[in-house]
Formats: sequence, C-alpha cells, structure tokens
Amino acid sequence: MSPSRRVGKRLIVIAASIVAALGILAVLVFNGVLWPARLFAASYPVRGVDISSYQGDVDWDELASQGIDFAYIKATEGSKSTDSRFSANWAGASRTDLLIGAYHFVSFESSGEAQAAHIIETVPKGATLPIALDLEYYGDFFAHPPTRTQVDAILEPLLRLLEEHYGSPPVIYATSSAYDRYLSGGYADNPIWIRSIVLPPTLGDGRDWTIWQYSDHDRLRGYVGVEQYIDMNVFHGTREELAALAK
Repeated sequence: MSPSRRVGKRLIVIAASIVAALGILAVLVFNGVLWPARLFAASYPVRGVDISSYQGDVDWDELASQGIDFAYIKATEGSKSTDSRFSANWAGASRTDLLIGAYHFVSFESSGEAQAAHIIETVPKGATLPIALDLEYYGDFFAHPPTRTQVDAILEPLLRLLEEHYGSPPVIYATSSAYDRYLSGGYADNPIWIRSIVLPPTLGDGRDWTIWQYSDHDRLRGYVGVEQYIDMNVFHGTREELAALAK
C-alpha cells in the first residue's frame, strides 16, 4: 500500500472514530447522563425543584434533606384546572424550612382576568416566594404560536392582578423561544426563570436571569409518581435574596 493510501485510510478511521464519539456524546446528553449545564449550575449554591402531580406522593422531609433551598409547586392551569396534588404538596412543603411558591401554567385560550381569579381562589397568601407563571408552547401552539400582542393581552392583566393581590411581582418562567417571542425587551419588573438544560442561559436582550432550570432529568429521593425525574433549578444569588423577592 502506498504511503498516500495509508494516510488516507488512517484519516478515514480517525473521522469515523470522531463521528462515533460524537454520536455517543449526543446519546449521553439526550438521556441526561452527561449535561454540561449541570457542571455550570454547580457554581450556584441556592438550589431548588419544581414539582407537580406527576411526581405523585411526596415525602417533603426527605426531599428537603437533599441540599435544596426552595420548591415551586404547580397549583393551577388556565382558568379552571387545579393540580390534583397541590393541596397535599403545599401542606407538606409548608412544614419544612424550604422557601416555597406556587406556579401557574398560562393558557393562551382564556383571559388574564379569568386566570388570575382562578389562581387567587386556589393559592393562599403568605408564601415565601412570589407566584410564578409558566409561559411556554403547548399542543397546537407549537406549530401555530399566538402573536406577542395576543399574549400581552393575557399577561398584562394577569401580572397586574396577581401583584395587587399577593404584593410582589410574579416570576415568569419561559423556554428560550418563548422568552424571545413574548418577553424580550419587556416585563422589566418581573424576575425571569429561564429553561436551558444543555448550556448556561443567555437572554437575547442582555437581561440577567433570576432562576435557571438547568435539568429536567434529575432524580432525588422522596417521591413516587408516574414521573421518575424531577426538574432542578438554581437561583442567581443568596437564599436571603431569593426570600426577598416576596417582600
């Protein structure tokens, strides 16, 4: 075999090895075994979970013992739906030393006023964290997202009524795409909770994030439900600064 053919064969082998390694890396990232976000998130000491009925029955003392500082608990969705485990989770979490807050999944199909009334009817005052609104696509809205004007018409009265009732600006959770479409350049008074599960988040308008959901594929002890994984988050600051958001 000529030298040039040997070199070419080696290059093919090296290229194939690189492709295989990248494929293995992609599988590890997809399955949550290896996520760079976890490495970056480790530098933020204030950690928390968000949880819903999918995690089933929760032993809150056990969950709280695993180095977490806060928990957001799903309460409501749209103008009528209430999470089936909200009352139990709220009562259990309230008996721990966790900072706790409720979150609401925003519907694009009902008014901000109707959704605010539903939240206020369901979530008691006195939480140690502000109400959070989960703003993301769902169902047919992935393919046919509403306009920013349509979402503003829901968000603006919803945020106003919740702040008037609970006394602090709600936190807004969003995926990167939902942030860019609906929040970028606006809602300056509302802390941003951003989802970014591969790399650290960067907001397109240069704004700082307040809470970062860095994983949806972690496991902790203390819950038994149809969902084996739990979402993990970090706060950009101290525990005292997190508690101050509700004051």
